[in-house]
Amino acid sequence: MSLDTKRSTLALLALAISAFAIGTTEFISVGLLPLIADDLNISVTTAGLTVTLYALGVTFGAPVLTSLTTRVSRKTLLLLLMLVFIAGNSLAAAAGGIGTLLAARVISALSHGLFMSIASTIAADLVPENRRASAISIMFTGLTVATVTGVPLGTFLGQQLGWRAAFTAIVVIGILALIANLILVPAGLRKGTRTPLREQVKLVTNGRLLLAFAITALGYGGTFVVFTYLSPLLHEISGFQEKTVAVILLVYGIAIAIGNVIGGRAANRKPMNALFYMFALQAAVLLILTFTAPFKTAALITIFFMGLLAFMNVPGLQVYVVMLADRFAPGARDVASAVNIAAFNAGIAIGAYLGGLVTDHMGLIHTAWVGAVMVFGAVLLTAWSRALENRDERMQRAEAA
Repeated sequence: MSLDTKRSTLALLALAISAFAIGTTEFISVGLLPLIADDLNISVTTAGLTVTLYALGVTFGAPVLTSLTTRVSRKTLLLLLMLVFIAGNSLAAAAGGIGTLLAARVISALSHGLFMSIASTIAADLVPENRRASAISIMFTGLTVATVTGVPLGTFLGQQLGWRAAFTAIVVIGILALIANLILVPAGLRKGTRTPLREQVKLVTNGRLLLAFAITALGYGGTFVVFTYLSPLLHEISGFQEKTVAVILLVYGIAIAIGNVIGGRAANRKPMNALFYMFALQAAVLLILTFTAPFKTAALITIFFMGLLAFMNVPGLQVYVVMLADRFAPGARDVASAVNIAAFNAGIAIGAYLGGLVTDHMGLIHTAWVGAVMVFGAVLLTAWSRALENRDERMQRAEAA
């Protein structure tokens, strides 16, 4: 291994540690909801706002802050982001009431949105062009590992030492990531490229792109109607002990990691075809959970398949949005990716909020079929988008003939 290769690998490792910290903090509340609710003497649905407001922070933070910080050195921006991340999670760990905790979650979310926007470009710039996809996948490994291990380990830690201990552990990882970025990420990275306003306007006025963003929000967000309240559902409806919930979240995380790999391969050629079947299966699995949740074994099997399909759509959705941006707003490709990250998080916010309303007014068991209805909306929109793609292909063939 050459010295340059070794340096770039170590820099990618620093980014992966940052991604692990940020990925863990996004979903850590899911495992801790009952503990936060008990300790702060609030309802589980009020505690659920820690998921909703975090997602809204990412939704608005990603595109806005990406546009505002294009002239800032990438390394400087990366270090500032980690400082904001550490501050947000430190405030969460020290929170004495729900107001402070929600403010802390929004602060952390602002660093998350911008990190997701710039980390991929930093990773790609660290290596030669023929290794860019691999470099980005190394960085994203941190997020995958966070989903598999960070959330269940944080949940376990919270159950043993109190929910604040989980946020304290995230702060420690954030400090390690900050030090790693400071030492290992090179200083001479290029600055971001400013996207002209007219190109940004194209993004939010083009019907095809808006349709894709709606598919992202509904298809990805539908699962969060259930996932946000998975811990209380497993405990109160399925009858699992709270200690077992951390193990089930680990199994769920492993299913997500497997699904992510399958989703990437399935969406390589015709993303809309793959997405149509993924969403149809996810809607069916969520509907089935309504009937299997009260039975332990059946609930576990259904939740494994729910995890398998939950993030399977992510690669396909990102690829499809970039394809559309190349076609309809070629100057705004990077911003299109940031807006799609915002759409993912808008879906999480809508799903988590809807799950809270359903839990309060109808009961936990109903989150499953309501989530299925939301994902079914994505099935219908995907069918429409696929029909438009097929029409475009026919027109291109006719013009070429």
